[in-house]
Amino acid sequence: MVRFKEFKIEDIFNWQPQKEIDPLKIPDLTVANDEKYPFCGQATINNGIISYLSLTEKVLNNPEGKPTILIHSNNQNVVYLETPFYLKDGHGATSVLQSDFLNEKIALFIITSIKKVITKKFSYNEKATKIALKNTYIKLPINENDEPDYEYMENYVSELEEERISELDSYMKVSQLEDYHLTDKEKEILVAYQNGNITYEDYKIGDLFDIHPTRSYKLTNRLLFKTAGKTPVVVNSSIGNGIGGYVSLNPTEEGNKITFTDTTTSEGIFYQPNDFIGYSHIQGLYPLNDVKWSENSLLYFLSLFKKNAAGRFDYATKFTRKVASEMIVKLPINDNKEIDFEFMDAFIQIQKKLSIRDVVDWKDKIIATTKECITQ
Repeated sequence: MVRFKEFKIEDIFNWQPQKEIDPLKIPDLTVANDEKYPFCGQATINNGIISYLSLTEKVLNNPEGKPTILIHSNNQNVVYLETPFYLKDGHGATSVLQSDFLNEKIALFIITSIKKVITKKFSYNEKATKIALKNTYIKLPINENDEPDYEYMENYVSELEEERISELDSYMKVSQLEDYHLTDKEKEILVAYQNGNITYEDYKIGDLFDIHPTRSYKLTNRLLFKTAGKTPVVVNSSIGNGIGGYVSLNPTEEGNKITFTDTTTSEGIFYQPNDFIGYSHIQGLYPLNDVKWSENSLLYFLSLFKKNAAGRFDYATKFTRKVASEMIVKLPINDNKEIDFEFMDAFIQIQKKLSIRDVVDWKDKIIATTKECITQ
């Protein structure tokens, strides 16, 4: 039987110094470098990552990329990173924890223990400050020497991962997602694309879509996210499909729509498959002339939209709907000189199948490795 013991967080981790960044100063800190690292803030989703930036070395945290746990005092959010990162200015509100024993699996186990305690102990009014966290106790499994049993933690998480992969295997078989083989028609389309036999024409985005703000409830975040539910709220985030959380309110927008934020960077452009709730500064693209864009055709357009906007906008240079409307994209056309929606649908379906192939191969490899370990 596994034994547990309470440990003070301070006795397990070392608190690291932190360098925080005022978002308004990001343009002055940006450097011409392809190496981008996570920009972490107090976000409660996407592992606390707001976006990815390339800034000067003087504001980089954890340059060696050591396994690290971040705890945000305002919302008790706990995340794991093993890369260098930048930290949003929070007046010292984020604790940066490291230890020699730490790796991803052990971190996942310990983070669960930390969250279980601090979400009950702290709140926005009673913050999880560094001093309070250092003196907080968490329960961990122990070995025969009454020390934290890190081997048990790692094995426990590995077993959970194995269980989830088996579930994925079953799901993909039932959903027939394992059939990633291209049809003869799809092969013809892929060859035509690879040989440069597709004709394209320039289109102004404003001639294809009416761009205007999405409808929102105009509530404070405290009220908007008060009750959890299944309706996604699309916020000003450049990751996680822009979703800031799920609430019990009714959607304000229909799905099958492209959205983008006009307050951050061009990385905040996403396709929303499901009905959702809009948010301040979230723009939506609404098809003109009663044209019915399918999911695949919108995903095709999305890649062009993102490519056109990449690297052109930041906190200082806003990505407005007027600018987006004037952008030009090259779309495939058919023999009638009309947009070739059939090609776009088929092309994206091909990409999905090729991606599924990678997932199936990865899943099969993991399962084979697991069976080999069990046999041994």
